[in-house]
Amino acid sequence: MGGRRGEVRQRRVYEAPEAGDGVRVLVDRLWPRGVAKDAARLDEWCKDVAPSKELRTWYGHRAERYEEFAERYRAELAVSPAAEALGRLRDYAAAGPLTLLTATKDVELSHVAVLVEVLGE
Repeated sequence: MGGRRGEVRQRRVYEAPEAGDGVRVLVDRLWPRGVAKDAARLDEWCKDVAPSKELRTWYGHRAERYEEFAERYRAELAVSPAAEALGRLRDYAAAGPLTLLTATKDVELSHVAVLVEVLGE
């Protein structure tokens, strides 16, 4: 039932937790609206790995900006404090399944999709 080591999942924080989620980490800078802290069943809230407010505002989830957003976000992940937070996520993924949680509606065009790619490299 449990997931494999190195497996990184992406899910919306509003979805019910699943047995195979492994370590559950919220990777948004802001706490999701309408989610009680205990109901989220988080192992960590990793704000430092989220994109900067400036980058998030510039991107605005406009699909035509996704490629550039991903590039800029990767650059942010290379420096502190995001680099240390990314290291913790790598450790979680190495130990077993890791589920990255976000409030974002379109997970495929979000920072979480970039994070999953980076963690898989």
